[in-house]
Amino acid sequence: MKMREYHLSILLVAGVMVGVVGCGQEAPKTEAPSKPAVTSKPAAESTGQAIVDSIKTPLDKTRQVEGTLEKAADKTADTIKDATQ
Repeated sequence: MKMREYHLSILLVAGVMVGVVGCGQEAPKTEAPSKPAVTSKPAAESTGQAIVDSIKTPLDKTRQVEGTLEKAADKTADTIKDATQ
C-alpha cells in the first residue's frame, strides 16, 4: 500500500514539474501582419529572373558533371570489354 502511495506521489510531483516548466516558457512573439508590398512589374520580373538564374546555374554544372561521368563510365566499360576479349 505504501509503495502505491509512493509511486502516486512521484507521478504527481513529476506532473507538477512539467506544468511549472511548461508555463514558464514565453509565447512566441508575433508581429502584426503588414500590408503587402506593392512591387512594380519590372522589379517582379527581374526578381523572378534572378531566381531562375540561381537555379539554372547549378543545374548546368550538374549536367556537365553528369556528362563527364557518363564518358568515364563508357571508357571503363570499353576497358573491361577489351580486357575480357
